[in-house]
Amino acid sequence: MRFLTRDKAFYTALVTLAIPVVLQNLVAFAVNFTDNLMVSSLGDGAVSGVYVGNQLHMLIQIFANGVGGVVLVLAAQYWGRADARSIRRITAIGVQCSVALGLAMALVCFCCPAEVVGLLAPGEEVVASGAAYLGIVCLSYPFFCLSQALIAALRSVESPHVGLWVSLLGFVVNVSLNWLLIFGHAGFPELGVRGAAMATVTARVTECLVLLVYLFRFDAKLTLRPADLCVTDRVLLGDFVRCGIPIVCGQLVWGLNTMSNTAILGRYPASVITAASLTNTMNTLAYILMLGMASAVGVITGKTVGAGRTELMKEYARTVQLLFLSLGLATGLGVWLLREPFIALYGGITPEAAACARQLIGVLSVTVVGSCYEVACLDGLVKAGGDVSFVFKNNTFFVLCVVLPSAITAAALQMPAWIVFACLKCDQILKCFVAVVKINRFNWMKNLPRQAAELTDPAASPPR
Repeated sequence: MRFLTRDKAFYTALVTLAIPVVLQNLVAFAVNFTDNLMVSSLGDGAVSGVYVGNQLHMLIQIFANGVGGVVLVLAAQYWGRADARSIRRITAIGVQCSVALGLAMALVCFCCPAEVVGLLAPGEEVVASGAAYLGIVCLSYPFFCLSQALIAALRSVESPHVGLWVSLLGFVVNVSLNWLLIFGHAGFPELGVRGAAMATVTARVTECLVLLVYLFRFDAKLTLRPADLCVTDRVLLGDFVRCGIPIVCGQLVWGLNTMSNTAILGRYPASVITAASLTNTMNTLAYILMLGMASAVGVITGKTVGAGRTELMKEYARTVQLLFLSLGLATGLGVWLLREPFIALYGGITPEAAACARQLIGVLSVTVVGSCYEVACLDGLVKAGGDVSFVFKNNTFFVLCVVLPSAITAAALQMPAWIVFACLKCDQILKCFVAVVKINRFNWMKNLPRQAAELTDPAASPPR
């Protein structure tokens, strides 16, 4: 029994698939960071309004990532069978579901922006700036949802570089138009938060159009045509729904956990909130690498399981566990060693916030080791291997039965902030024990693709 595979193709695929995803995540991080930096010069009201307006985008992103996750899991397994036609139909279902959601949310936010913002933050100044921003930026929702589904399809067929280049283009467009429209440079009108919203909409539309042009004119793997996005296969739709419910619900649990973290730590003094914000930024940077690597593992897993190569997949699974445990230890050490230089970047924070940040980052340096292992094993292996319901049930149990009760109790007892933070992150260690047992039983490999005879052949699908 080999603990590290000698298959060079595995390591080559892992690196070539992970690098574009990691870089794309870095670009997305840079976009959000730059937006916040530019808007911050407009004052607290503008910052708060844009922040509240973007909470709706976070909700859209949760659903879009869930739909994209379903596309990735199903399509990667069909890619293992070299069944491009089924992948096109899965992509069409993902696009239809995702765009329908984006259109519905855009309609609500466009018609009632002040009411929507007021539900989240009733302050008059926040509502005014938030409504001005949301009423425009909501027009980007359908384009964002469409792009996320298409990028997931491209990742499933081992073309993650396309998403990277599209994101880089969106970054350049967004930042350039922010500079022109927020501040009124180069003869453009000074539009403030409305300018920021217009820049975001333009960037999302540009990303979407470039993706469609690439897929319809240049892509040689999916060979999509516009008519393909209107086709729905009833059998695959049933599979999509069965696979999608636990994945999308899992995204909602993650969103609930994230918002609860903010609410629980928000009961502490401002210095703790500042420290938590700083620590979460570092956590996001650490996650960029591990999520990119886990995404690559997911594509490899789906392709290998879909091709029916279970013995090779067992060898890959043992390799993944050792690689990501090592990566987690290295990441944890890096977080610990870089804590002082990172805190020093925030020169304006109070000594109390800096001291609290050191404690929280100390906790993070331990929990990130578990994060790296369990994300790769549960998302990259188990979920991509076809056992999506297990991952949802496992995450839901730990969030609702362990993380939130322990953190709420610790906060109610007024324990130090670092203990509450440790409770909020304890599942990252505890889920590792579950992952070790689950992975090494190898009962998570489920071949999801249907036989050709089981699939319908809609007349709407034109001959190729």
